[in-house]
Amino acid sequence: MALNLSPKARSQVRAAVDYGGLVVFLIGYLVTRDLVQATWWLVAGSAAALVLGFAVERRVAPMPLIAGGAALLFGALTLVFDDPRFIKVKPTVMNLLFGLVLLGGLALKRNPLRMLMGEALNMSENVWKTFTLRYGIFFLCVAVLNEIVWRTQPDGVWVFFRFPGLILLTLAFSLSQTPLIMRGMKEVAPETPAPADPE
Repeated sequence: MALNLSPKARSQVRAAVDYGGLVVFLIGYLVTRDLVQATWWLVAGSAAALVLGFAVERRVAPMPLIAGGAALLFGALTLVFDDPRFIKVKPTVMNLLFGLVLLGGLALKRNPLRMLMGEALNMSENVWKTFTLRYGIFFLCVAVLNEIVWRTQPDGVWVFFRFPGLILLTLAFSLSQTPLIMRGMKEVAPETPAPADPE
């Protein structure tokens, strides 16, 4: 049974589940100045965040579960092989996967993003296609950008690019889609009946 928390407390728990591992990873790197050592912090923080989310709601939403599971997998590979390249390529692999799933879904006449967010956004079919296409391309661009940053920049630059850089970049992109969302919602909004003429 899920705990009976206030909406504010629930939002704080969800934020902890979504970003807790990355915050701990950043702190770990600032303390140790070593990516492999900081990965121990990431693994511990990600595991704790997933446990917290399950303890509070008796479930973990799909996206935090995927992100947390990937952090544990790539973190474990980094620690086992003592090679920070595994944790560096995690954003590349995950964003490439997300982008291919979205674009592949569109090619197969499916819309994964609509299946995931359809209850939250009521938009026209054409706008859903455009929305999904843009996010698919965005994820692919982020994958390429991550490769450029980790291969050309010092570890410290990549860590801050990873968090909070990618979060802020994703937020900025999402906000830029607001006009498209508003247009899509307007296209499916029921028409307001004209007022009757007074007799």
